[in-house]
Amino acid sequence: MTTNQGESVLSLSGPDAATVIKEYGQDSLAFYTRCAREYGEIVPIQFENDLFCLLTNPEHITQVLRDRKLFIKAQDVQMLETFIGNGLLTSEGSFWQRQRRLIQPIFHQRRINTYGETMVEYTQRMLENWKAGDTLDISQEMMRLTLDIVMKTIFNQDIADGDAGNVAQALEETMSWFVEKTNSLLAGDETRTPADKRYEDAIAKLDETVYAMIDDRRKTGEFGNDLLGMLMEVQDADDGSRMTNRQLRDEVATLISAGHETTANTLSWAWLLLGENPDARTKLDEELRTVLQGNPPTVEDLQRLPYTTMVIQETLRVCTTVTDVNREATEDCEIGGYRVPKGTTLIISQWVMHRDSRYFTNPEVFYPERWANDFEKSLPRGVYFPFGDGPRICIGKSFAMMEAILLLATIAQSYHLELVPNQVIEKQPSVTLRPKTGIQVVLKSV
Repeated sequence: MTTNQGESVLSLSGPDAATVIKEYGQDSLAFYTRCAREYGEIVPIQFENDLFCLLTNPEHITQVLRDRKLFIKAQDVQMLETFIGNGLLTSEGSFWQRQRRLIQPIFHQRRINTYGETMVEYTQRMLENWKAGDTLDISQEMMRLTLDIVMKTIFNQDIADGDAGNVAQALEETMSWFVEKTNSLLAGDETRTPADKRYEDAIAKLDETVYAMIDDRRKTGEFGNDLLGMLMEVQDADDGSRMTNRQLRDEVATLISAGHETTANTLSWAWLLLGENPDARTKLDEELRTVLQGNPPTVEDLQRLPYTTMVIQETLRVCTTVTDVNREATEDCEIGGYRVPKGTTLIISQWVMHRDSRYFTNPEVFYPERWANDFEKSLPRGVYFPFGDGPRICIGKSFAMMEAILLLATIAQSYHLELVPNQVIEKQPSVTLRPKTGIQVVLKSV
């Protein structure tokens, strides 16, 4: 692509408006892939009255993700604001910076390591209810398991408890509502539906529950050692202030949404890919048998499970949990020699970049071994970023990787998950990439 200094992105070629509405609505992942292949590194996309630009040059991607002042979170996250409020995912400016500074120590590696035992324990509880020969929807099982874990780590409660159950219901209603609402808006339909009412009721119950927990802990003065307790204890080093109840509520909701569905879907796709690639499953079995020798995995074992780690890395490449992130330009700026008008939404697609043949040999093939010998370090920045990049990189990245590896290892020690033949597994991009109608597997003892 030839650039002309100062020329507007509006002068670049891109898909026409009718094509955008039709193709994006049918399959957004295929649409972005085609745009990248046919139109180059900066693709202007006009959607009704709004200008979007798809970026596929790693340098441009890094430029946008690094500059949190010039490029802010785009409007797509606003749909979730009634659930996650003004937490780390949605907040901006000095408020975001303060919250990030306060929360960062909670996710220090030594702190999150203490949750490894909980993760394995809850996985073993789930396995007690499994039997060889059973047919399961593994995506539902992973959703239930990671929700159990997130409830325990945040609130020190089991999902069966009333409070945790209310929070879990709000999360499920939110995810269902988001998918339905997105589809309706794409179709130009803003009609209020019963799902809107269920969503609003669930959020009201969430607020009532979380605020009651916070009030109770403040009254007793016993904050606890769970994530909510840690959030309540952190103090601003500058003025000694703590988070308000509203800030606590918003950060808790953000941690729930970010720490549950992402890991569940990563594991669901991992079981699909391992089921489709028996050679990879054999190598996983060999590593677990040699390293763990029948014992439950621990945090100390993580460094001794390189192939298990590579399975997760490759899953996050082939079926990246977050398919794209959007940023809005707060003022006129320049990217790649082109003028980008204020208000333009920059689309950065992990789905496109993680499958780019410029950087990955046979990108459609599931091949965990590609991550050996520090392959990730050889990639240009802006090519592989399943947890985002720049100052807003996912604060729970280490927590999520630890959880995914420990859960995969614990389950794989006991069962092979064989895919039910002839099922149609459709990828549904939403808040995260999820299997639209689940993934059916048959349990086989190892």
